[in-house]
Amino acid sequence: MNSRPPPYYENYAYQPENFGPPRHFGGYNVYLPSSSPHYLPSVPPHYPPSVPHYVPRVSTHQSTPVPTIVQPTPSSSKTCMPKTRKALILILSIVIILVGAAIAGVLIWYFETDSCSGSKIHCGTTGICVTPAQWCNGMIDCPNGEDENRCVRLYGPDFILEVYSSENKGWYSICHDDWNDGYGKTACTDMGYNKNTYLNSKGIAPISGNVSFMRLNTSAGSTDFYKTLYKSLWCPSGSVVSVRCIDCGLSNKRASARNRIVGGNAAFPGDWPWQVSLHTHGVHLCGGSIITPEWIVTAAHCVEGVYSDSHQWSVYAGILSQLAMSSSRGYRVAKIISHPNYDPSTKNNDVALMKLQSSLFFDELIRPVCLPNPGMMFQPEQKCWITGWGAKHQGGNTSVELNAASVPLIDSSTCNGIFFYNGLILPTMICAGYLEGKVDSCQGDSGGPLVTLKDSLWWLVGDTSWGSGCAGPFKPGVYGNMTRFTDWIYRNMQVTQS
Repeated sequence: MNSRPPPYYENYAYQPENFGPPRHFGGYNVYLPSSSPHYLPSVPPHYPPSVPHYVPRVSTHQSTPVPTIVQPTPSSSKTCMPKTRKALILILSIVIILVGAAIAGVLIWYFETDSCSGSKIHCGTTGICVTPAQWCNGMIDCPNGEDENRCVRLYGPDFILEVYSSENKGWYSICHDDWNDGYGKTACTDMGYNKNTYLNSKGIAPISGNVSFMRLNTSAGSTDFYKTLYKSLWCPSGSVVSVRCIDCGLSNKRASARNRIVGGNAAFPGDWPWQVSLHTHGVHLCGGSIITPEWIVTAAHCVEGVYSDSHQWSVYAGILSQLAMSSSRGYRVAKIISHPNYDPSTKNNDVALMKLQSSLFFDELIRPVCLPNPGMMFQPEQKCWITGWGAKHQGGNTSVELNAASVPLIDSSTCNGIFFYNGLILPTMICAGYLEGKVDSCQGDSGGPLVTLKDSLWWLVGDTSWGSGCAGPFKPGVYGNMTRFTDWIYRNMQVTQS
């Protein structure tokens, strides 16, 4: 491994022609990473206006001398008054400082322990907070055990709701008997979704081999359905709960494949409604995918270093042309969260989240893509699609129009072969493309979606991460493996939900 060059990222936004060409190293036709983000359109530095210096005006003419007035010498009885006043002022200042310190201490204690500021999660109504790492880790940290009995997830392509039982150390589907939408909204909120996006709950056939369930004890008298759940070997209705927390994965894309990004064709309105363009200082830099009205998934390398400031970003949704974006106002970004284990040298865990300051309004042009649920496996050769405003050929300019192309998934063992990436593909990565090249993501597609159609819904398989060149033989595109990131995404959505 030490004898091989590190992965090179080729899918950043390409430098416009009026800027200097990228450097080439050795025999590799790639751009090597530097200490700062690379392959980015050059942006002129922004300097704050200089601070004016005000100089006292000095008169240049001779002034008339002022006669000296001799003041009478104060008596000794008056000299003690200033000393007393100074002592009183000193005592009062000390009291003010002590009171201020006490107030600051109370505020710090309140925000750190009671208000779940920062990245903490609230333990029900007890006023206690825990860190995300303590949530669903098999150890009870909340007074009433909320950190372990409120662990929910959606399983498989049918969105089967499952609850983790810390007592039984396993995930269990919930019997549909006595279930209602109120419980469904609670479960979706606990996964980080806004309750306003809740779609529905229904009963479906359980997974084959499922012999244990969680059932609702409606006579328990508790408004918290988690506290009423108990393990059972019998489900009277024979159906388990399926929950749709958001109406995701819908598209106007035509059934006919325009299978000719590099090797791609221009997209039509509504084909890829989750695709967004991420701009900094008015320039398209990366792509991203809508997963909720407030949340965007992109690549961590897009927002590293000087690009980690959320205030410099604008998000454009539902617009296919970069020219149209220049005359439109994008959505402002409130917060950027990069994966804590992202490694710039290997591109391991190359994923990040953007939270918008205001919510997107969903219509036929703006819609979310579905996050893959645990239990979903994407097979080699499965047909996927890549989209973006990246260059149409290596070394080209960023595209004005959104392009799309079809690429099959490649088995990781094949992609790690000696003629491909020779061990550089980690479990958090997935490859897609053709052995002969010709169709691939490129500069400017970074952070954008790799999606597939399954069970009539579009699922986010990965985010565009890196590659050696664009569309070269035996060098397919490499994408962040979204199945490895969904738990991290949900946890951050939950912590920072409004």
